[in-house]
Amino acid sequence: MGGVGEIDMDGKTRADIHTGLEVLIVLKQDQATGATTKGVVKDILTNSSKHPHGIKVRLESGEVGRVKEILSQT
Repeated sequence: MGGVGEIDMDGKTRADIHTGLEVLIVLKQDQATGATTKGVVKDILTNSSKHPHGIKVRLESGEVGRVKEILSQT
């Protein structure tokens, strides 16, 4: 993982995340359990290029959380 032009599916690199991408996120209230929520990225909220806990996004549903897994690369 992490080679040139390769996408890391763990959601920790901002360049791998874009609007319209299907992802699994962990909501703030679910951090203790690690429960994930599936959705489509509407906005990217993290400004830094990488984040150890995942890039923070807003889904089209309005829910906000950190990306744990990228499901599609479209």
